[in-house]
Amino acid sequence: MSNVESAAAEWHQTACILCSINCGIEVKLDGPTITRVRGDKAHPASEGYTCEKALRLDHYQNGAHRLTSPMRRRPDGSFEEVDWDTAIAEVAARYQDVIDEHGGEKIFFYGGGGQGNHLGGGYGAATRAALGITYQSNALAQEKTGEFWVDGQLFGRSSCHTTGDYHHAEVSVFWGKNPWQSHGFPQARKVLKAIANDPTRTMIVVDPRRTETADLADIHLRPVPGGDAHLLAALVKVIAEEHAATSWLAENTNGFDELRAHLAAVDVTESCAKAGTPEEQVREAAAVIGRATNGVSIFEDLGIQMAPHSTLNSYLEKLVVLLTGNFGVRGGMNLHTRFASLGGGGGPRKAGGGVPSTPVTGHRLVTGLVPCNVIPEEIIGDHPDRFRAMLVESGNPVHSLADSQAMRTALRQLDFLCVIDVAMTETAREADYVLPAASQFEKWECTFFNLEFPSNYFHLRRPVFEPLDGTLPECEIHSRLCRALGAYDDEVLTPLTEAAAAGRSEYTAALVQFMVDHPDLGKLLPVVLYETLGPTLRTEDGVDASGAAAIWGLSQQAAGFWHASIRRAGIDPQGTQPLGEALFEQVLANPSGLIFSTDDYDETMKRLLTPDGRINLVIPSLLDEFDALAGEPSPVAADEAFPFVLAAGERRSSSANTIYRDPSWRKLDKQGALRLSPADAQRLELTDGDRARVVTKRGGAVAFVEITDTMRDGHVSLPNGFGLDAWPGTSSDSVGIAPNELTSSEDRDWFAGTPFHKHVRARIERVEQVAD
Repeated sequence: MSNVESAAAEWHQTACILCSINCGIEVKLDGPTITRVRGDKAHPASEGYTCEKALRLDHYQNGAHRLTSPMRRRPDGSFEEVDWDTAIAEVAARYQDVIDEHGGEKIFFYGGGGQGNHLGGGYGAATRAALGITYQSNALAQEKTGEFWVDGQLFGRSSCHTTGDYHHAEVSVFWGKNPWQSHGFPQARKVLKAIANDPTRTMIVVDPRRTETADLADIHLRPVPGGDAHLLAALVKVIAEEHAATSWLAENTNGFDELRAHLAAVDVTESCAKAGTPEEQVREAAAVIGRATNGVSIFEDLGIQMAPHSTLNSYLEKLVVLLTGNFGVRGGMNLHTRFASLGGGGGPRKAGGGVPSTPVTGHRLVTGLVPCNVIPEEIIGDHPDRFRAMLVESGNPVHSLADSQAMRTALRQLDFLCVIDVAMTETAREADYVLPAASQFEKWECTFFNLEFPSNYFHLRRPVFEPLDGTLPECEIHSRLCRALGAYDDEVLTPLTEAAAAGRSEYTAALVQFMVDHPDLGKLLPVVLYETLGPTLRTEDGVDASGAAAIWGLSQQAAGFWHASIRRAGIDPQGTQPLGEALFEQVLANPSGLIFSTDDYDETMKRLLTPDGRINLVIPSLLDEFDALAGEPSPVAADEAFPFVLAAGERRSSSANTIYRDPSWRKLDKQGALRLSPADAQRLELTDGDRARVVTKRGGAVAFVEITDTMRDGHVSLPNGFGLDAWPGTSSDSVGIAPNELTSSEDRDWFAGTPFHKHVRARIERVEQVAD
C-alpha cells in the first residue's frame, strides 16, 4: 500500500469546530479533502457523540473562501497579492507609524479565536504586547461578560465561573437556551433524552419559543420576549419565601436579610402578568426546584444574555441556585478548573483606582473587555483619544457584532486595519492588509472552553493537513510580526535556544534567568517559547510539535493553580519531574484529548475568592435596576411603528458559525426563513414560502416566510450565520439575511453593554409575491 493509500485509509483524530463543546471526531482523507467524519470514541468528553453538522466540515476546509496569499489594498480600493516578507514589513511599518504619532494604546484589538481556535490568539498576545495594545474585545463581550462579572461579585472573582452537573442533576433548567441545537455541554442530546426518560428527574425550559428542548421538558415556561427579569423576580421571591435553604444560607452566605428586604416589594402576581407566564406555573417550578434533594443545575444562555436586563438576569438566575443551596453539591452548580483564561487584559488602570473604562464613551470594561456595542463610538468622530488602528484576528465584527452599518463606517475611519483570517470576510474587505492563516486542521490547535465539573477536559489537536500553500499558522505570523517590530532578535534568544537543545530541565532554568534579565519580554513569552523551545518538540511518533510550545507554558501555569485536581486525574510526575512537565507530556501524547483535572464536590466552596470565604448574595450595583422592575411597563408594550419582537440570530439545524461560508452545506431552510406564528401570518395575509420585509429602526431586508406554532404571537425569528456576502451572483434571498444589518449598537445593557439581539423591535411587511 502506498503512503497516499495508507493516509486515506487512516482515521485522524481532531475535533468539530462549530460550537464551544468541540466534540472529538475522526476524519478520513483523500488528498486535501475530508471524505468521512465520525465521532471519536476515545475522546473523554464526547465519547463518540457528535451532531450532524460536523459531517460537512470539508465545506470549511476546502471552501472557495480560502485565501492563499497576503492581500494589500490598492488606492482604488481593490486588493492585490503580495509576498509574506513584503506584507509583514509593511504591516509592521504602518503600525509603527500609528504608535509614533498616537501611541500603542490607540491600537485596538478584536478577536483571538472563534469556537474552535484559541491557540493562535495565545500567540497573538505577544504581538499585542509588542504594539502596546491596552484595549481589546472579542465575542464574549456581546454574550457572557455580564454573567462573568456577576460571578465575580458573588464568588470573589470573575474567574470563579459556575458550571452545571446535568448528567446528575435532579432538576435541570435551561433558561434562554436550546441545547438540542446550541449544545453547551458534552453529549447534549443524549443527556436531554436521558433526563426526559427518567421519571425521577425534571427538566424545566424557559423560552418564548417551543424549541426541540422545550418539547422534551416537564415544565415549559413561555415568557413574553424580554419578560425574563420579571419572571425571575417572581421565581426568586417565591423561593425566598417558601423554599429557601436557610441553614445553608446562614452558614455559607452574606446578605440574605438585605436581599429579602428588596424582594419584599416584588408583587408575584403582577410580575408573572408582565412576564406573560401563568402564576401557578411559576409557583410549580419554584416548588420543583425547592424540593429537589439531588441537585439543581441551571444553564442561562443568549436568550436572556442578549436581551433587556441582561446582567440583572444573570444575577437573579444565580440566586435561584444559591437560595436553594444547590451550590457545591452533586447535581448542582460548581466552580470548575480551567486550562487557561479567556478574559481580557483589563485596560489601563485609572488614577486613584477607578474602574477601567473606554477612552471615548467612558463605558466600564467588563472582565477586561470593551463592550462590543460601543466599539464604533470609540472610533467614529474626532475625539482625541479615539482608536486610530485595529488588529482583527479570527473575528468578523462587521458581520457578527451589532449594527454592521456603524461598524463598517468605523473601520473606514481608521488610519490602519490589518486582519488575520482564513477568508476574505466582511471585515477583511474593509482592511488595508489581510494575512491568510492556515485552517484549523492545518496546525496545532485547541480551545480553552474547559468548563466541566467534576472532571474537566483538554484537547490539543494535531494538524491533519499541511498548511495550504501561501498560508501560515498564527504562531509563525506573530513571530514574524514581533521581529519586524523590533521586539527581540536572535542574540537575546540564543541562551534559550541553546538550553532547549540541552533538555527540558535546562530550558526551564534558563527561562527563569531569561525572565530576570529581560522582564520586558515577559508578555512576549508565547512567541519566545515558539522560537526557542518549539523546534525541539516532537510527539512520540515524530510529528513536529513546535506550534504547541505555548501549551508547555500553560501546562506549567495550570499545574501551579490546580495541582491537587491534576493529580486526582491520574497525572503523576516521574521522580523529580515537575507536575507541569508531566501534564504537558500527557497533553502531547493524547491526540483524542484527556481528563486533566478531577474534583470532589467540596472543592467548590474552597475555590471562593471572597475575603471571608462566603458568598455575597447582594450586588449593590444592580439593586436599583431590580427595584425599578416594579414600575416598568410590559416588555412587549404596544409599539405601533414596530409591533413585533425579532430574535436576530436563532440557532437552528440549518445554521452554524460563519466559518461555513458556502451556503451549499445546508440541506434544509436554505434561505434562512423568517419564522412567525400562524395568527401573525393570518393577520399579515402571509403563507408559507411568501416573501416578507423585516424592518427595524436600523434597516430592512426581505426573507422567505415559515409559519410555525413554535413561535408566540408577536415574536419572530431569523437564524444566525446567513447573509454572508462572499458569493457574487447569488441573490440575497438565496443566502438569507445578515441579522446585524437590522440591529442597532444603541440597544444594549446599561451595565455590561451586551446587545439586545434577542429583542429587536421590528415590523413585518407583506411583499408583493412574484409568480414562479
